[in-house]
Amino acid sequence: MTDVADAELAREQRYVSGLYVRLDALRAQLLAELERVRRGGASGTHQARTERDAMARLLEDRTKRLRDVDERLVFGRLQADDGALRYIGRIGLRDDDQQPLLLDWRAPQSSAFYQATAATPLGVRVRRHLTTRGRDVTGLEDEVFDPGDIPEDVTLTGETALLAALTAQRTGRMHDIVSTIQAEQDRIIRSEARGVLVVQGGPGTGKTAVALHRAAYLLYADKERLARNGVLVVGPSRSFLEYIEQVLPSLGETGVVLRTLGQLYPGVDAARVDPPAVAAVKGRTSMAGVLRRAVHLRQVAPTEPVDIEVNGVALTVHPSVIQRAIRRAQQTRKPHNVARVAFVKDALADLTGLLAERVAARGTTVDDEDRRMLREDLRTAQDVKVLLNTAWLPLTPEKLLGDLYTRPDYLAAAAPELSRRDRDLLARPRRAPFTVGDVPLLDEAAELLGETDLVGDARAQAQEAQRKRDIENAEAAIANMGVEGLVSAEALAEGFAEDSGRLTTAERAAVDRTWTYGHIVVDEAQELTPMQWRLLRRRGPLRSFTVVGDLAQSAMQPPAADWREAIGALTEDFRLERLTVNYRTPQAIAELAESRALRDGLPITRSRSVREGEAPAVAHAPVDGLVAAAVDAVVGDRGRGDGGSLAVVAPAGLVPSLHDGLRAALEEPVGYGAQGLGAPVSVLDPWTAKGLEFDSVVVVDPDRVSREAGAGSLYVALTRPTRRLVVVEPAAG
Repeated sequence: MTDVADAELAREQRYVSGLYVRLDALRAQLLAELERVRRGGASGTHQARTERDAMARLLEDRTKRLRDVDERLVFGRLQADDGALRYIGRIGLRDDDQQPLLLDWRAPQSSAFYQATAATPLGVRVRRHLTTRGRDVTGLEDEVFDPGDIPEDVTLTGETALLAALTAQRTGRMHDIVSTIQAEQDRIIRSEARGVLVVQGGPGTGKTAVALHRAAYLLYADKERLARNGVLVVGPSRSFLEYIEQVLPSLGETGVVLRTLGQLYPGVDAARVDPPAVAAVKGRTSMAGVLRRAVHLRQVAPTEPVDIEVNGVALTVHPSVIQRAIRRAQQTRKPHNVARVAFVKDALADLTGLLAERVAARGTTVDDEDRRMLREDLRTAQDVKVLLNTAWLPLTPEKLLGDLYTRPDYLAAAAPELSRRDRDLLARPRRAPFTVGDVPLLDEAAELLGETDLVGDARAQAQEAQRKRDIENAEAAIANMGVEGLVSAEALAEGFAEDSGRLTTAERAAVDRTWTYGHIVVDEAQELTPMQWRLLRRRGPLRSFTVVGDLAQSAMQPPAADWREAIGALTEDFRLERLTVNYRTPQAIAELAESRALRDGLPITRSRSVREGEAPAVAHAPVDGLVAAAVDAVVGDRGRGDGGSLAVVAPAGLVPSLHDGLRAALEEPVGYGAQGLGAPVSVLDPWTAKGLEFDSVVVVDPDRVSREAGAGSLYVALTRPTRRLVVVEPAAG
């Protein structure tokens, strides 16, 4: 059997080496084309330079994509019933004759690698897992679906590949799971893009990994639709985005925008989270009505006649003149700043009529040319500017929201449904920075206010006409450069726009509030407020969403009873899938976490852990000795000598002292909060720990965590470890 295994290992090494030869050849071809394009320099017409720059960017992106997939390029092989072999990898490769050498894991022909079972083999005789290090094949593991027909060149191994991935040490970064995707995960990853898909799963069931791989799959399977607008992935915190940011590039996809909820409004990068009571008020759907009334209150006519002077002519303006202009502008139902143009136009027309009557009363004849001159005099008169701006002032979202927070009378008039206590919670200094909870309110205000000019429609029409011309030019450029088959005219045209420069999809979306995405992935979705869902609905008007989360892990008080309630502000029509296998948390730790969650009344989703693992340890200490006890627990865990990552999750108030204590006790680096996730040991509050995983976790004062951050946050903290858990509790009495 050893001889057979060695021979198979050598055979697979030859094939894998051949794949890398092909990969290197494609890279060399792209680099040669890139060098040839760059040699074109800055000469030629503007159009020619634009074409060369766009081509260079495309070739650079393709080269980077091939470079990013070098590690674990191939990880599987399928042997069909007829003996045909299909190799599965992170991208697809073909030979010079366009015959497939390696199937992309997202291709329909690859699905059997994840979905085939002994009961439903899907035409597969043997599934082989390839273990590689660099470009070397180091191991083979075979699964035969017909025990009565075992080929001579295989060895039965079971689920070794999956277990190896599960027991690997954590590094503070998420890794792709393309080689170990399981059947229930694969079904969700490959489900159709239309509509809203909700994925409910307990801790460790792979929700985040499934969501990211679904994004990569959709970019592959629905490329034409998604290539232009990209995919938005929304995470709960910056630490979470740092944790996952390497996954999608490693899968060969770069058209993905990663954002927190505090980064979804251009010009604002909010990290500070409001206290729960304040966040709850800002998150209510009724805040949309508050903002609508706040805008309406800024469209107000004077209550008394106003005397103005225009080039020495005195004029009394009755409130009804301004009232009529306001009413006509409001009837357009356009946003405030856009409708203001109609208001000013109508008001100036009426004022011109009044001024013409006053001039005519002096015995002067007023013709059409005179009226035009009188209108210009009115438009530039200081008194008129003050009158019109007082009635209908241009506003920015930041100004509107700041006024609401700092002017109690204004807020009371705009928000009759809010109690005095709720209004007091919203009060803040004028210079206070915006919070995560303010971002959807700013975006809502921007919708109500609109742009301050009317060029939007004309600009959109011009851009569409330009795009058609760009595609025609791209087709000609591809033919002239001799790169047919390497790039498409549509892809090349994307780089032609003069104002795009070298901006990526993410960079363009960051500065364009009206950018809409082809698909949106929302992780930790149970934490979103109705106002945040309204914002995302505007970013994804096609309603193509993947929503993943766990209602039991919600920090909201009270948590939503079901997903219909949780995402009601987004849609009432959705598909629900459940993940039921816990790949991260050992069974012993999961049982402790679930028992505590049930005691706290959380609606947990029961799952089955694939590993038993070590029983969690519990340490008791006086309240004033909790920090010292936690430090001892960490020192003891690190003393085991098996490395890996460790997180101390504690109430926010204990994080600084724990960090100081661990730095004094340990020789290795100790990270602090979201910025310290790359360190071997990190100290985090429960919110920062959301969505992350570590080899070992020490949870300090669980009752206080539950009181301050919610029972759902404690459930999160207890389910972060992949190996060991220590709970440090105050001693009784």
